[in-house]
Amino acid sequence: MRKAGLVVAQALHEMTMSAREGMTTREVDAIAVEVLARAGASSSFLNYEPGYGVPPYPAVSCLSVNDEVVHGIPGDRVLKDGDLLSIDFGAIVEGLHGDAARSVGIGTLEPLVARLSEATEQSMWAGISAARLGGRIGDISAAVERSLKRSGRYGIVRDYTGHGIGHCMHQPPDIPNYGPPGRGPVIEAGMALAIEPMATLGSYRTDVLDDEWTVVTADGSVGAHWENTVTVTKNGWWVLTELDGGEEALGRLGLPYAPLAD
Repeated sequence: MRKAGLVVAQALHEMTMSAREGMTTREVDAIAVEVLARAGASSSFLNYEPGYGVPPYPAVSCLSVNDEVVHGIPGDRVLKDGDLLSIDFGAIVEGLHGDAARSVGIGTLEPLVARLSEATEQSMWAGISAARLGGRIGDISAAVERSLKRSGRYGIVRDYTGHGIGHCMHQPPDIPNYGPPGRGPVIEAGMALAIEPMATLGSYRTDVLDDEWTVVTADGSVGAHWENTVTVTKNGWWVLTELDGGEEALGRLGLPYAPLAD
């Protein structure tokens, strides 16, 4: 899973560094295609079928702009100054998945939008910090919610959650981004968890567009999305979808960085 996570981290790094005004979202997606080919990895997203009659997903990344919270399909949309682009990407190496997301500003963001993205990222790390051996999944949910509420009046998306991950991209347990602590499955060593808060400048309510994939805010407000795949070892944390394994961020949080191997 670390191998898959490194592919994800590299693709997200290259996409966030390259995305700029005048590019189409299809051109951003092409960067991820190249990273997969270079690594000899497969896409977690391309042709993914969730069931319920929804058509297979047609790209290797989800690229969601402004009021598109998640699952935006790459295409001819041209990125503009002030857009907030949320990039969600997954890769498979040797049958195991990695999954992560980043929100990146195109040009100069309005301060409220920039703060939304920062607050959502902070809440992701708060959730990661709460993933402690012997604790409960609900502890992660509560930590994400507390962090976002401390940061401002944001809508916390309820219809889409974090999740377990491994041989499948989506595995139990679901990890909501709100709720009381002390509930849900016990966190055990070796669990791999995709922790992914999504927050908006308005309501938590969302709709799905006619393409049956793109999730937008019901009130048209801007949304942000951050995600990492993390595992907890007996000695600490290992963020599988960060290039440095999360060492720098975990250090700032006073948490032990404890990879099984590098």
